[in-house]
Amino acid sequence: QGKGLFATRNIRKGETVFVERPVVASQFLWNALYNYRACDHCLRALETAEENAQRLLGRSSLVLPHPEQCSIRKDLHQQCPRCQVTYCSAECRRAALEQYHQVLCLGPSRDDPTHPLNKLQEAWRNMHYPPETSSIMLMARMVATIKQAKDKEWWSKTFSQFCSKTANEEEEIVHKLLGDKFKGQLELLRLLFTEALYDEYLSRWFTPEGFRSLFALIGTNGQGIGTSSLSQWVHACDALDLPMLQREELDAFIDQLYKDIEKESGEFLNCEGSGLYVLQSCCNHSCIPNAETSFPENNFLLHLTALEDIEAGEEICISYLDCCQRERSRHSRNKILRENYLFTCSCPKCLAQADDPDVTSDEEEEGEGETDDAELEDEMTDV
Repeated sequence: QGKGLFATRNIRKGETVFVERPVVASQFLWNALYNYRACDHCLRALETAEENAQRLLGRSSLVLPHPEQCSIRKDLHQQCPRCQVTYCSAECRRAALEQYHQVLCLGPSRDDPTHPLNKLQEAWRNMHYPPETSSIMLMARMVATIKQAKDKEWWSKTFSQFCSKTANEEEEIVHKLLGDKFKGQLELLRLLFTEALYDEYLSRWFTPEGFRSLFALIGTNGQGIGTSSLSQWVHACDALDLPMLQREELDAFIDQLYKDIEKESGEFLNCEGSGLYVLQSCCNHSCIPNAETSFPENNFLLHLTALEDIEAGEEICISYLDCCQRERSRHSRNKILRENYLFTCSCPKCLAQADDPDVTSDEEEEGEGETDDAELEDEMTDV
């Protein structure tokens, strides 16, 4: 788990505990294949709310009411002149260039499948099917950040704050992606990663054990980031002061829009990526959390919000599980936590259910007859 984060003052339900920028963040590689378009630095969605809805619906004729509630400013968008990667603003283009993009810019080799970085990305896509929860490019940006840095030691110390244990020896737990059946895939990724990014200062990260630690670091600390111009437009529309009839019409339109989108596009609605957040990574897990993370500014700025009143000195806990996973049995929840985060949960909910039989939830039982290949593919997806 994290180091533990405690309230220094009384915090009320619904209050923002903190807002945090990531040390480094990256889009998922599958975004491009789903035609998601987000700023390559801050992950802000680049399409307007109307374009977002049209794409998800597959209906270019859709017109959204209240277009003025969309905050996307296309006139501010900029591209890297060498590789055409797109940013939401000059500030983001400059920040990326200063931190990591000089190392990762593909220039005229952007579409060259033999370029080492392209080979690395293609190998990751072939191993890690959507939905992604972390990315090889997050590791690449960590390396590129240190390679570009004037103060390499400061950045190394910053990254060393994150837990990178590959196993919990006390409980004999090994991270599920570092087990025997993934050895071949990890070694291939390590060789491609070394070809694309090797740096003498970071030589330890390119050894088999160092690469496993780096992989464990993003697997256990990577925080998913979801951005959506449509979602932000909906929140802005919710805040409009409208006559009752107009409010009812707008609410009905939005409800139907989401139903139609779900039918057409399923779950892949957001531009998505992952990032490393120092404060958020300190938060321990609870199956009944008192705080939750969100991204209301349509970029990589993480907001931690209290789900209930938190007294000064009380520990702030988030859930490492999604809503569906939290509803599973204690045995199922702990299976996920042990495999991905290397600990067994002892939160009040788990302690209260300690005498429950060790029965796996129905959803998992349905998948127990899958082939090894299918299981391996699913687990690569879950990291």
